[in-house]
Amino acid sequence: MEEVSPSPPTPSPHLRDPRTVAVLAAAAVFVAFLASGLLVQTLNVAFGIWFTQIFVFVGLGWLVLRATGRDPARYTGLAFPGLAPVAFGFVLGLANFFAIVAPIQYVAQSLLPPAWREIYDVADMFRGQSSLEMAFIVASVTVVAPICEEFFFRGVFFQGLRAHGGPVMRGVLLSAVVFSMFHLDPVGFFARVELGVLFGWLLVRTGSLWPAILAHTANNLVSIVLFFAARHLEMPEQAASREQAKGILMLVILGGAVLWALLAATRHFPSLLGPLRPREELEAPEAAVTLAPAPQLLRLAVPWMLAAVLSLGAYKAVDPLGIQLSRIDRDYPLRSIPEDAPDALHAERAALYELRVRARRGEIPLGEYAQERARQSKPKRTDVR
Repeated sequence: MEEVSPSPPTPSPHLRDPRTVAVLAAAAVFVAFLASGLLVQTLNVAFGIWFTQIFVFVGLGWLVLRATGRDPARYTGLAFPGLAPVAFGFVLGLANFFAIVAPIQYVAQSLLPPAWREIYDVADMFRGQSSLEMAFIVASVTVVAPICEEFFFRGVFFQGLRAHGGPVMRGVLLSAVVFSMFHLDPVGFFARVELGVLFGWLLVRTGSLWPAILAHTANNLVSIVLFFAARHLEMPEQAASREQAKGILMLVILGGAVLWALLAATRHFPSLLGPLRPREELEAPEAAVTLAPAPQLLRLAVPWMLAAVLSLGAYKAVDPLGIQLSRIDRDYPLRSIPEDAPDALHAERAALYELRVRARRGEIPLGEYAQERARQSKPKRTDVR
């Protein structure tokens, strides 16, 4: 009697469901983001942002797709759709910022407690940085983050959610909420949800990730430009508030008009976004996927892990001074200065950041910066926290 070799065990059906794989991938990325990404950013903000984007969002996303037998570039929609959809995505991102993102952010900052605005002020990552570090941060925010975040949140996570079939916009909204939650910023939560919906819609409408990437780039670029422009403008607080309200209103009107014109143009010039795909095609469920065995997963992960370790080692070897400065910053955390605090306190804090820049250049001993940082880290009567 001929013996029949037993068939290999069938993988768990839950692990083969593309939607479950997408959720597990998001959970793994979130843990890695908290455990390694934020930790690396304490070594150096500029290096940490690049590390997080490349090794957490792209690395883990790529690993998930390869582990389930998918082609990462093809599955995520990285095929170039043509110049028109990409340019349209960039212009749409600009108009959307002025018409929708700016007013949402303005309302959130007006309604939420001032302490929240100070805690989650993204301007902190620019303070006390050298010119080279500033350049790397700007490049990471305007180029690296749009590519890497869109690759994971729209290309991996959203595509996995929509694989179950059903209404596409449900997956667009859910991926947008998760995208915003990852930023750990309650002040900008609703603005980023709206952005996530826009980016997801662009992917659905064009079938390519590049229009969403360019819209993301446009949004971050105009935010950076306005941030640096605002640093050079000084006016009394009440006047600044009135001028800001007038400016927001004008932006909403102009941006809304441009946004409406852009969306109306897509009806008259379909090539701007490419051919419209049938609803049945968009809502069709994806076939189940099979996870690779553990040894194969390890082989796929080793190059990424090795590259991450080597990049950390290279940074420690190249920039020991930056690591020492970051250690001083961690040892002496600064309390936020209230907006209505005396001008002398704000000037004192600005002088500290300038002192850090000088220490970064090697113009003064690290001890001088550490001593002043330690002094300013002590509670003052004007501190609110």
